[in-house]
Amino acid sequence: MAVTQQLARIPAEYLSTCRRSAGESPDGDPHWDPPQGDVLDLDWAPSLLERVGVLGGLDGVRLNALRQALTGDSVVDLGFLNTHPHAIGPFGPDPTSLSAARVAHVSELLGQIDFPALLATLPDDESQAAALIGNDADTIVGGPRKYLLGHFDSLREFYHDASRRRLLVVLWWD
Repeated sequence: MAVTQQLARIPAEYLSTCRRSAGESPDGDPHWDPPQGDVLDLDWAPSLLERVGVLGGLDGVRLNALRQALTGDSVVDLGFLNTHPHAIGPFGPDPTSLSAARVAHVSELLGQIDFPALLATLPDDESQAAALIGNDADTIVGGPRKYLLGHFDSLREFYHDASRRRLLVVLWWD
């Protein structure tokens, strides 16, 4: 089973319910099960998306927003989601999140990123572009451009919808 990055957009109340469930359960089960329509699997794209941002000369404000969209922050205590045997991300770093206010900010900045223009700064040859990106981009079937554009578009839409609905985002590797 491959370990991939997962994101869930949820209301703060859902997170509170999970926290309460973990506290009341004898084995710490938070009953974490966000609706599948509110979960995004970014596969192994996060580091590649960030690398394209760097290579493409994305300005610091938007690059930091992209990084935050991919890594979250540790302001909200999510330790209850990382407790054995019910840890949601047992194979990677601790889960992180972004508050609804941070989601709105990140969403606005993601909307300002012209990802096709960033991809256009890469060499035209897919193998040369993949070598420049690194992180096994050369193993992506069909080349990295289509893969990364699809994942960036999904990420931007995911955050846009979370912002519109005033949801927070939880990120983990599973």
